[in-house]
Amino acid sequence: MIFTIVVHSAPYQSGSAATALRFTRAALDAGHRIHRVFFYREGVHNASALASPPRDERSLPAEWQAVAQEYDLDLVVCIAAAVRRGVLNQEEARRYEKPAANLAEGFELSGLGQLVEASIQSDRVVTFGGGR
Repeated sequence: MIFTIVVHSAPYQSGSAATALRFTRAALDAGHRIHRVFFYREGVHNASALASPPRDERSLPAEWQAVAQEYDLDLVVCIAAAVRRGVLNQEEARRYEKPAANLAEGFELSGLGQLVEASIQSDRVVTFGGGR
């Protein structure tokens, strides 16, 4: 089965981002394919290179990077949500005249079209977080 994963929660906002990561690893370990992981709304904070949890706590951004590298995953961050929340790559930092970029390596900024395309290519879209 081919999945697209959508993460709406920041890494330490709730357990949703960690659950998304566990689901992703379990699906891959079971032989399924992840077409794309899409970070939206507060979930864009999972892509921040500046996240610095205490040493005795897990670093979800680093764990997303590790699983992406291990399985060659596409980690896409909604550009509109990211810019609004201050998660920027070098290009966006220059565009908005900010002093630095903080998008972690292995993540890419892109638009909602990437989510639409992933939904078309996948058998299932599984969403984590986002409840109000």
